[in-house]
Amino acid sequence: MKKKPKAKRVVGRRPTGAPRTPKKRPATRVKPTEAKAPKGSIWSDVLKTAQEEPRTDAGLVRLNAYLARCGAASRRGSDELISERRVTINGETITSLGVKVDPLRDTVAVDGEALKPEKPVYVLLHKPKGVVCTNSPREQKQRAIDLLIGVKGRVFPVGRLDADSEGLLILTNDGGFADRLMHPRYGVPKVYKATLRGRIDPKTTDKARGGVWLAEGRTGTARIAVKRRTKDRSFVEVTIREGRNREIRRVFAGLGFPVIKLERLRIGRLTLRGLGRGKWRFLTRGEVRDLLATAGENEAATL
Repeated sequence: MKKKPKAKRVVGRRPTGAPRTPKKRPATRVKPTEAKAPKGSIWSDVLKTAQEEPRTDAGLVRLNAYLARCGAASRRGSDELISERRVTINGETITSLGVKVDPLRDTVAVDGEALKPEKPVYVLLHKPKGVVCTNSPREQKQRAIDLLIGVKGRVFPVGRLDADSEGLLILTNDGGFADRLMHPRYGVPKVYKATLRGRIDPKTTDKARGGVWLAEGRTGTARIAVKRRTKDRSFVEVTIREGRNREIRRVFAGLGFPVIKLERLRIGRLTLRGLGRGKWRFLTRGEVRDLLATAGENEAATL
């Protein structure tokens, strides 16, 4: 029995009467809509965090970002609040730093006080000696926030000046703004005037400029200008771009020249001009933008 010859296949043509086969179109990836906020505003960090979360966690943000958004502390400061068991979600004490929260459904509280997002506030304070930079309700000494009579909402210090130090202090409820001023990555310059016990010599000054080993590691380089020296005192101006705990005092003490008096004069281009000791004022929009621009310039320089 002879086999029937196979019909020739004509490329590009469809046999008469054959049903049309729908063409498969490549799947189109829909780009999610990204919420936008002014760079450095109180909302920017939390929106960025939310956009980076996996789709399964849509609507959730990290607890420290939410605390910063509500003005409880900076993001690093918020981690400290969590570790100290001072934060609750729906009445349950939280200790894990990786917890996420739903801003629309969860009730978050610090020291029993429920939080909610606030309008961003930026305050410049001329901190006197003896005033402490803490928001702890158990603190017995006068706190920096106690001087801000008339400032509504919860604000916290951007970085810290110890009780024996004085000078320029910024307080805010904007966690993203605070991190940009404090984190070494952004390198915002902070200028101090220090009075040292002893007549410092050039060799020791060079050591301080190049960085000194502390318990947590080596400090960054510093700019040090000796303004005046007497037989038993040295008056220096120090510029640093990081903010370790009592860094300037520890550096000079380790070199044999304890700090007798320390005053912060400037952060970025912001100064205390016209502001008396113990007085405060709100920062202008221009000053806030200028500080954020300084942080952005320094970050770009390190890339």
